Amino acid sequence: MLKKTLFQLHWFFGISAGLVLALMGVTGALYSFEGEIMRALNPDTLRVQVRESGVLAPAELVQKIEAAEGKTIASLWVETTSGNAARVFFTPPPGERRGPMRYFDPYSGELLDEPTGQQFFGLMLQLHRFLALGEFGKQITAACTLILIFFCLSGLYLRWPRQALNWRAWLTLDWARKGRNFNWDLHSVAGTWCLAFYLLASLTGLYWSYDWYREGLTKLLADAPAGEARGKPAGRGEGRSDGGRGMPAPPGPPLVVDYPAVWQSIQNAAGPQMTAYNLRLPPVGGQPATVFYLLADADHPRALNQILLDPASGKIARHERYNDKSFKAQLLTSVYALHVGEYFGLAGRILMLLASAAMPLFAITGWLLYLDRRRKQRAIRTARGDIRTSGGDGWLIGFASQSGFAEQLAWQTAGHLQAAGHPVRVQPLAALDEQSLRQAQNALFVVSTFGDGEAPDSARGFERKLLGQAVTLGNLRYAVLALGDRQYAQFCGFARRLHGWLGQQGAQSLFAPVEVDNGDGTALQHWQQQLGQLTGCQALTAWQAPDFASWTLSGRELLNSGSAGAPTFLLRLAAPSSAAGDWLAGDLVEVLPRNSAIAVEAFLAGLGVAAQTPVQLAGLSETLAQALASRQLPPSREHLVGLHAQALVDALIPLAAREYSIASLPSDGALELIVRQERHADGSLGLGSGWLTEYAPAGAAVSLRLRRNSGFHLPQEPRPLILLGNGTGLAGLRSLLKARIAEGCKHNWLLFGERNAAHDFFCRAELQGWLADGALARLDLAFSRDQAQKIYVQDRLRGAADELRNWLAEGAAIYVCGSLQGMAEGVDQVLNELLGAQAVQQLTEEGRYRRDVY
Repeated sequence: MLKKTLFQLHWFFGISAGLVLALMGVTGALYSFEGEIMRALNPDTLRVQVRESGVLAPAELVQKIEAAEGKTIASLWVETTSGNAARVFFTPPPGERRGPMRYFDPYSGELLDEPTGQQFFGLMLQLHRFLALGEFGKQITAACTLILIFFCLSGLYLRWPRQALNWRAWLTLDWARKGRNFNWDLHSVAGTWCLAFYLLASLTGLYWSYDWYREGLTKLLADAPAGEARGKPAGRGEGRSDGGRGMPAPPGPPLVVDYPAVWQSIQNAAGPQMTAYNLRLPPVGGQPATVFYLLADADHPRALNQILLDPASGKIARHERYNDKSFKAQLLTSVYALHVGEYFGLAGRILMLLASAAMPLFAITGWLLYLDRRRKQRAIRTARGDIRTSGGDGWLIGFASQSGFAEQLAWQTAGHLQAAGHPVRVQPLAALDEQSLRQAQNALFVVSTFGDGEAPDSARGFERKLLGQAVTLGNLRYAVLALGDRQYAQFCGFARRLHGWLGQQGAQSLFAPVEVDNGDGTALQHWQQQLGQLTGCQALTAWQAPDFASWTLSGRELLNSGSAGAPTFLLRLAAPSSAAGDWLAGDLVEVLPRNSAIAVEAFLAGLGVAAQTPVQLAGLSETLAQALASRQLPPSREHLVGLHAQALVDALIPLAAREYSIASLPSDGALELIVRQERHADGSLGLGSGWLTEYAPAGAAVSLRLRRNSGFHLPQEPRPLILLGNGTGLAGLRSLLKARIAEGCKHNWLLFGERNAAHDFFCRAELQGWLADGALARLDLAFSRDQAQKIYVQDRLRGAADELRNWLAEGAAIYVCGSLQGMAEGVDQVLNELLGAQAVQQLTEEGRYRRDVY
């Protein structure tokens, strides 16, 4: 919960304060080398000739400058040994905060011309500190500085890797990544590089933002005892923090300055090592003048010493030497040096400049990640229609789906209830707990059963934690839509266990569970009718899956020539021109197979009906042979003898669709499947595999429809991927790998198994090419018949136990695609053996252990 809250706040502040921080970063970077840039642009103005006689004393300088300008001086900044022009700050006019500033030659007292670029850097400073909006802008930049601290700390927490001591996990950027993954990687890795600089800049920048912060920092770091007056740390040492800022003069006697006495005191106190001084005069008499000076051996250019003296007599009231201060007090004096990085020398300034200049990077990548998130959310809303979920007392619709069909029906159910005016909230069973069930008054459960009576992977944790517990659910009314396959002995086993448990806990069943065999439309219509009776709103149309479209079989390649196993083919299908294919890696297709012409001819033999007799099928005119190609042909025909052609077609059941994992991406230009021929005991080919691999000629029309398989999609966040599969299970893994490689993610580990390496190494050149290019970090192969003792995928996984644990520690997700009996069960057993059942369950509930098995 904490992580989710921090994430929401992180991106909310990012899209609101990110642009301001980007502007502050760019302007701060531009301003950080103002002096060097100005001198480079104005060599004749800001560089002066060094004279052996040395710089003039303050008395001479003040006399010449005030005579030439006709204004009273408030502050002088003079470098005594360099060839840099000095600066003079004049007393501000009444009502203004800052007086004018001029450059002058400290060796002659001559005022210099206005340098080029001064107004530009003045604007940069105004934008950096105030957004050029005065006090209002200052409050914005101050708030954004606080937000920057939150970004640093929350970002550190959100990206904290499982292997915190692995520096590569923190600092390595994978330039091969693309799209969202690259943006996320750049945002997080570059943020780690800049983290210390941003924390330093923000913690020091707040010194000029809030009085309470400055006072607290002074109390914390200053050496002076509580209650003793403390001088402010030198800002830039340029007379801009106090005298140079200017305010209307307070009442008091006229200011009298004995410049020779002041200068003598400065020289006596500082000694011959003084290289620069900043004299700041009070606005009226009776107040001390402040002098900051720098020594030749200073630790950094802002390691300033401070003198308070009487301007009328030059008598020193207090002298604070930088080297005499404690370390914390030195830090307080060096706030500005820390802020711009010069506390650490030229290298520190350059690194701080680069970090500041990189600030727009985080605004840009943050916005790209945000827009990508919004785009995906819009896509989800589009897929779910106009359904608006409610967190209140609406109908709870829980689903448990292995291949996405139950989730689809759950949202259709939600749409029906919402159309009747009922608020709804749709959640996977994995997200439900005892409290959510107790709070619900009305609930509908749309659940599928996986394998022989098992719960879908995502609902295993729900069954383990709740179905064996006693929970008081006397206030709950519920109904169950159960999806299953009657070929399995435990038809709808999980749904039946759920229904029985709910009844045992006192929940009231609204109507008997509706059990659906292989998406039976009649059962689904019965569910709709029951919903209509509950809501008083009958559905206008029966629920239907998307229509099958006619795709073209454009290619068929044998993958295992000479294999002792059944022939396996890579099929390519081209999308119909009317609708381009659109699917994600991990999705499925449903293919409507057709009987072979030989099978139809054998079925019609002896029935006395001509194959070319015209019939009507779904409103279309076809020949009897064409119609029978899409119907189940029973082995016994006695009950069909004597029927005319149309009655014969009407008496037969349509063929059921076959599911296959997609092995390609839309960008490949074709939908690809990996299909192995299946043979019955009598030697005949299976319907689906026979049609696709042998009977359908090149260019034939293949009826198929795409189906989302959200439970096998790639994870939202970039993370390592461990992919395990055998045989034709490579199809689903291949599409995931293609998507990962397209995004530039190389942290991929594939474990693949088949019979013999010589004949059954599917897509050998492609996989080895990915391994050579680094797109695959690791490839483990298990060819079971290549040695006396058979070796399977699960054996390779067991042998790489340490590597498995390392990958999982880095946040890796496990994807398994292939046969349930054998490989998938073996992998599950090895994972439980190596990690423990609780850890495997946690991986499943976190969405880091996903299976597409059959």
